Amino acid sequence: MNGAVPTQSRYGTRERLVSLYTILRREVTRILRIWGQTLVPPAITMTLYFLIFGKLIGARIGEMDGVPYIDFIVPGLIMMSVITNSYGNIVSSFFGAKFGKHVEEMLVSPMPPWVILAGYVGGGVLRGLMVGAIVLGIAMCFTTVRLAHPLVTLTSVLLTAVVFSLAGFLNAMYARKFDDIAIIPTFILTPLSYLGGVFYSISMLPAFWEQASRGNPILYMVNAFRYGVLGVSDIPLATAYAVMVAAALVLGALAIVLLRRGVGLRS
Repeated sequence: MNGAVPTQSRYGTRERLVSLYTILRREVTRILRIWGQTLVPPAITMTLYFLIFGKLIGARIGEMDGVPYIDFIVPGLIMMSVITNSYGNIVSSFFGAKFGKHVEEMLVSPMPPWVILAGYVGGGVLRGLMVGAIVLGIAMCFTTVRLAHPLVTLTSVLLTAVVFSLAGFLNAMYARKFDDIAIIPTFILTPLSYLGGVFYSISMLPAFWEQASRGNPILYMVNAFRYGVLGVSDIPLATAYAVMVAAALVLGALAIVLLRRGVGLRS
């Protein structure tokens, strides 16, 4: 029939790209339309971190791992902003699609699950990188930022944004009400971020707590990025990449399986 919805067999590469572009464009439009909520608050928060921890407290601490304390916390603060905003963007956006019931239109379309996932994850990654760039610009007002290993810097921040975008997608799938999307960021994500080596080197900790800290995945992401920026790290670079890639693959595969089954999406 003319004008009929394309069947899955006729849903080719061009149609997939159009679908992916449409979801990405919607996500970008949403981020920019409410920029006062998506981009400004992280900039204000990180400015306060740099003023309090970098200038006031950092001047008394001196150096850590052979670099000035304010330089030491720059990579951690950038990564903390990337993590929270990548996660927060997709969990609120996809849960909003569930709440508004228009996610059902995507589920009944011939659009493959990976296209839906890639579109939303792309939006989360983009917001994380945008906020990370803003925080980097703020950091340059307080100290000289250098990139010891640009490729490591870029790949580590991209992998981190992907991992937490996927985590936010899973949270949104299982959430039944708006309160559910705040539980994990408040009680899990925030503590792990603060205990992930953002403000200190784990070499300062007693042996037991140093080993316990190695169970925190954010520690590996922060240290990989810190190595890219400063050339120092508490964690072997290969181990950090192994953790990030494994987390992305596991979370991505889980999200695809749950999306195909419609877990938490079909009423």
